[in-house]
Amino acid sequence: MSQSVTGTPVHKKTTLDSGLRVLTSSMSHTNAVSIVLLFGAGSRYESDELAGSSHLFEHLLFKGTTRRPTPASISEVVEGVGGALNAFTDREMTGYWCRVPRTSWKEGLDVLTDMVKDPLFRENDIEREKKVVFEEIRASHDSPEARADTILDQLLWPDQPFGRDIAGSEASVAAVSREAMLEYMATQYVPTNTVFAISGGIDHDEVVEESARLMAGWPDREPIDWAPIEDNMDGPIVHVENRPLEQGHLAMALHGLSVNDEDRYALRLLSVTFGESMSSRLFEEVREKRGLAYAIGSSVSAYADAGALGIYSGVDPERAEEAVKVIVGEINRLRDGITDEELEKAKALSKGRTMLRMEESRAVAMSMGAQELIKGEVESIDDMLAAVDRVTGDDIKRVSNRIVNSKKLGLSIVGPFDDEEIFLKSLQL
Repeated sequence: MSQSVTGTPVHKKTTLDSGLRVLTSSMSHTNAVSIVLLFGAGSRYESDELAGSSHLFEHLLFKGTTRRPTPASISEVVEGVGGALNAFTDREMTGYWCRVPRTSWKEGLDVLTDMVKDPLFRENDIEREKKVVFEEIRASHDSPEARADTILDQLLWPDQPFGRDIAGSEASVAAVSREAMLEYMATQYVPTNTVFAISGGIDHDEVVEESARLMAGWPDREPIDWAPIEDNMDGPIVHVENRPLEQGHLAMALHGLSVNDEDRYALRLLSVTFGESMSSRLFEEVREKRGLAYAIGSSVSAYADAGALGIYSGVDPERAEEAVKVIVGEINRLRDGITDEELEKAKALSKGRTMLRMEESRAVAMSMGAQELIKGEVESIDDMLAAVDRVTGDDIKRVSNRIVNSKKLGLSIVGPFDDEEIFLKSLQL
């Protein structure tokens, strides 16, 4: 079997003849093994009629296979040895993962590959699981934090799959047929659209051999591609959803940068200084100095061709307008850059978090698998740390002036509010 192999001491990659990519990272200090199967499938791949089908599909793979015809017979393989088994759906990928003792990694890989290669898709399972998804959608609607985030996505990327709720709507999920599910599997769950990422106490060659054996005969075809971003936001824009709550939930964001943008590390450090710790600017100004919120923070999200710098806070409804003004004032102040002291603190915090996160096998597997699927290459931990070290104050100032733009600023508010205008006036940068 001819294979192309590349690698570093941190991770190794083998591409099987079928096109399936297998990545491993050996971690001799742990007795755990984390296995992640990632597919190029998610909400931005879906038409309006199929909205939510990626997420529904993920649920259905746990219902049974020919060899394991019940959900219990699937879960007990992993849970029976003390492990964990789960899955997730995002805009750009769907993932199935398990974490098991190193002595049981073959059983973990076997059950995951069985799920994705030979699901039963019984009609009664589909109808039953649709009801479960309905409850998941309703639970999200009942959560003011989740609802604010969903609305914000629609403001940032209106009228396109990227801004749509990943779970779809009850109507779109109800309309998806078994035939559509099978066609989805035939196009997206194929070797060339798949990455296996495994980390922990394992040997690369042994993992490759076992993966090739388990996935032998898996048919391939050309997968459909995701819908590219349409930059059609013309802000600033506010959406208020009135609910009789004791707290106002604010979600605000600016358009950010993609996973490949040269300024991505500068933006991450900017966010650290801005709102990712108890010594950050937002925490100091909003909570410590004014007592406007208990929770306040920022985060960066990055995708193949888009991204966002997001802010979340829960505030006293009587002081929500003041909170928005203070947050916008801090956004404005980003244009001036950050101090040398802030930059050094942000670097230390960012590097420390990266090193601590990568102590856990699942984080390592997810990081290298997602990078391979979305970017086609993997940055090692050392590469990431070096990239952080190279960021200068001028880089921070440049990236802040790239993204601080009123036309790309959105605010969603869930709480006891009626008037969007009072908040809109505060959004001018």
